Amino acid sequence: MAAPSSDVLTRRLRNQKLTSAEKLTSAQLVSWLCAVQAQDYPAAKWALGLRARGLGDADIEQAFNEGKILRTHVLRPTWHFVSPDDIRWLLALSAPRVHVLNAHYYRQAGLDDKTVKKSCAMIQRSLAEEKHLTRMELAERLKRAKISADGLKLAYLMMHAELEGVICSGPRHDKHFTYALLDERAPKTTAITRDEALARLAGRYFTSHGPATIRDFACWSGLTVRDARLAIELAKDALVEETIDDRLHWSAASTPAPAPPRTSPVYLLPNYDEYLVAYKDRPAPDSSRAANMEARSGGAFPHHLVIDGRLAGSWRRTVKNNSVEIEVAPYKPLSKAHARAATGEAECYGEFLNMPIEITIY
Repeated sequence: MAAPSSDVLTRRLRNQKLTSAEKLTSAQLVSWLCAVQAQDYPAAKWALGLRARGLGDADIEQAFNEGKILRTHVLRPTWHFVSPDDIRWLLALSAPRVHVLNAHYYRQAGLDDKTVKKSCAMIQRSLAEEKHLTRMELAERLKRAKISADGLKLAYLMMHAELEGVICSGPRHDKHFTYALLDERAPKTTAITRDEALARLAGRYFTSHGPATIRDFACWSGLTVRDARLAIELAKDALVEETIDDRLHWSAASTPAPAPPRTSPVYLLPNYDEYLVAYKDRPAPDSSRAANMEARSGGAFPHHLVIDGRLAGSWRRTVKNNSVEIEVAPYKPLSKAHARAATGEAECYGEFLNMPIEITIY
């Protein structure tokens, strides 16, 4: 498949809120994007901060601790930020599929139906009594109940309980993640049918991530291509179909008035950012030197430099006692304007963390 065109990339940047300077809360952003991949928690917070300048790391941490945004396994077998208002219908729709994808690992970890049922009951009872517990604290409670769980087995037990709507993220304690009962963190909502959930998911995805193809939607949602096609059909009144680069794309039938734009074409995107992971066909690097640069860094630069919507290099951060060091490795030498813009983005990241920065551009 050919890489997306410049027009597609420009519209995706806009719809994902990367080109705007809106004043949004983390909860509003998560709701807009529907689900934000979040296994790298600090990176996922920056993914939100990028889309609402002025929103700091501490603001997002507070929203997370207060339960305004939740973190759980949904859509695909990985963590996502989701809204408390969305978590139940998203779980109902995607959990059966994720269980299928996890089946091999459940067997490998020795998780039979009896073990899973007993474990979920113990986890639920422990959190009802003690509210918020870390994974290791829950492992200790399971051990007392004669359920030995660590490593892979413990990880998949917890994921199973999340997918079944028993638990989700609780507030962090001294930077340690905790679990809480879903019933205590998310309001009860009126159940919707599977077709309604499919239509809702397609509408939300193509509004916030479009233009995108059915392959993109299936990749992001974890749905089969057949279900992805059904979802698009069910949501067709809210979507516009268009052929771009000889491929069918969908986007929202109506879009809100554009917000005041950002002026910089340069982005320091975190790893797993929605701009990259939400599509099967991703923006290609703008230089043939990309592979050589990636090899030279040895994979030590996990985040992505994007210029004009295309991959242009990588970057990493190192938090020190009183500052954060940012190293940027472009695939080719940056122009003076792009170097200034990259420095400005690094300064924004320092403001996000409320720390001075040291920047090196290779």
